[in-house]
Amino acid sequence: MKTKSLIFVSAALLLLISPALRAQSFLEGGRVTGNFQMDAQIYRPDSAIGAAKVDEKMLMNSFANLLYTNGNFSAGMRVESYLNPIQGYDPRYKGNGIPFWYGSWKNDQFEITVGNFYEQFGSGMVLRSYEERNLGYDNAIKGAKVRFTPTDGVVLKGLIGTQRYFWDQGPGIVRGLDGDFALNDIFDKNGTIGTRVTLGGSFVSKFQENEEVFAGPDNMLILPQNVGAWAARFNVSKGKFMLDGEYVNKMNDPSAANNFIYKNGESMLLQATYTTKGLGVVLSGKRTDNMSFKSKRSEEGSVLDINYLPALTRQHTYSLAAMYPYATQPNGEMALQGQLNYKLKRGSKIGGKYGTDIALNYSRITSIKREVAEGDTAIGKRGTKGYSSPFLAFGDELYFRDFNIEIQRRFSKDFRLLISYINLKYNIAVIEGHPGEPEVNANIFIADGTYRLNDKNAVKVEYQHLLTKEDDGDWMQLLVEYTIAPKWFFTVADQYNYGNSDKDRRFHYPTVSAGYTAGSNRLSFTYGKQREGILCVGGVCRNVPAANGLTITLTSTF
Repeated sequence: MKTKSLIFVSAALLLLISPALRAQSFLEGGRVTGNFQMDAQIYRPDSAIGAAKVDEKMLMNSFANLLYTNGNFSAGMRVESYLNPIQGYDPRYKGNGIPFWYGSWKNDQFEITVGNFYEQFGSGMVLRSYEERNLGYDNAIKGAKVRFTPTDGVVLKGLIGTQRYFWDQGPGIVRGLDGDFALNDIFDKNGTIGTRVTLGGSFVSKFQENEEVFAGPDNMLILPQNVGAWAARFNVSKGKFMLDGEYVNKMNDPSAANNFIYKNGESMLLQATYTTKGLGVVLSGKRTDNMSFKSKRSEEGSVLDINYLPALTRQHTYSLAAMYPYATQPNGEMALQGQLNYKLKRGSKIGGKYGTDIALNYSRITSIKREVAEGDTAIGKRGTKGYSSPFLAFGDELYFRDFNIEIQRRFSKDFRLLISYINLKYNIAVIEGHPGEPEVNANIFIADGTYRLNDKNAVKVEYQHLLTKEDDGDWMQLLVEYTIAPKWFFTVADQYNYGNSDKDRRFHYPTVSAGYTAGSNRLSFTYGKQREGILCVGGVCRNVPAANGLTITLTSTF
């Protein structure tokens, strides 16, 4: 955001708060809070692992949030600085400014927000505006939003605005309406009915002016300027059971993401849950077909997404387990997932003195079945209907499969152990967009033990092993961490790609880390090598390049 924009933001915030400034109570009851984070990396070139030379030597991302609240009024802003963006982040973030600011007022029924804001309708498959800083992702909406609660059990929302596009705003206008209706709160205020039912619905549209896109030398496409999408959802729960689901349908939306085909998009998500003491079961299913929904039709990747398509896979946190994460395929996927959590009783022969936790998870994602649409001659040809697809038919191509089991047990008050096994298949050609690459079949083993020496000191040892004949071959990792609570931690780790078929690429990736915490302030240093790979959060991913150097992170909350 440039200087003129800074002046505009300051003036806008002043206008928002000026009526309240007339009252002395506004100043007397106000409260300022916020947080700050800085991530800086100092780079060294390392041709062996593919770490390129960085001209600036050091790159830095930082932000600070300031929030003012006083009674029913709140206002805030976020200052960001990328000088220059850390490797792996989009270089279009380069610069300084205030890309996020807002003012909000609410009472018992209304909440009105102007400026920048985040919002989600239902599961997010029709609209989700959010920030994921680890991915460098931010699609905040700038405009106005109203939330209205006319009576118990009814929540209505409306919004209009444009999406953040790095330091600018995207060209498309996003408009949305949403409603949630908790039937029990509306019709059963005394709570006599044991089954709870909530219904909801959404409508979202985007407007973008037409542009010249050709399907052939003399065949310019007529593109819809207004594209609408609607969603219907439900949630039913009784005792230990819960069932919820959502269906989304989008008008034909020719774009770069789908090769400019004229086909409606749709997605359905269903989830059933059973929970009781010591046992939890979750079964989920999702179908997605042509559901990329952006406010700029020429964009690809994750930029300017209006909606969010959750990945029905377990989000692994251990580094080798997360080496092959799944990225949601908006152009079409069929996904199934099951999760079982079971706790063996404390004091039993199998469960031990403190009990044992067991978690089983399975997910499988395939293509959808595609057939030539009526009147067309090929599947996916630009300027046509694209294809037809039976709603419940699975395609023949496997995208991803993950079976994993995790067992956690506390053997004494001082020692805890986690062991895990993961078997997965990963389609590089589809997920990473590298045609011709072989499917990865991997087995991953993890052991993570923590021993508490006394009330302040603890040692953690973590061992990971990944076995595969494809891609870069086998990996091994060992990590040792020493903690002096509540202030200090020290970590030494090494990843070794010992199974690479290219003997000249069998590299070690050692790192050492140290951190200090004082109240709400935390400072950490990490020095070492970082392998190239894919980083994903919730099915949205970015590429992390190879690097060698020092990383400094400072966070503070006030």
